[in-house]
Amino acid sequence: MLKHNHLTKDEIMAEAKGLAKPVTLKSDLAALLGKKELPRTEITKKLWEYIKANKLQTKTENGTPENAGKYIVADSKLLPIFKNTNSKSKSGKVTDLRKMKEGETINMMQMAAVVGANIE
Repeated sequence: MLKHNHLTKDEIMAEAKGLAKPVTLKSDLAALLGKKELPRTEITKKLWEYIKANKLQTKTENGTPENAGKYIVADSKLLPIFKNTNSKSKSGKVTDLRKMKEGETINMMQMAAVVGANIE
């Protein structure tokens, strides 16, 4: 771990790059997480905390929440965030969640696309 004793807080923040660099959250995500800026790593961590706290995981696609599994159930707070997602990965995979309904699921592997779609 690097020591930054001689640097100011602003200088330390300026050094943050990549996933650790704070990004601006779009309004739906900012409302859920209570912050306007966070690093991607923190966004993902806080989303998972919300998902686990509200038992929004299921083992089957569009299944009933059971607090385990690779699918994430959209509740009324996650739905607007998921619905902002319409993106194409570098490999060409399209993630279009604009028509998603409450109670439907996404695969946890789609979380990166969701986070990407909800930051400036």
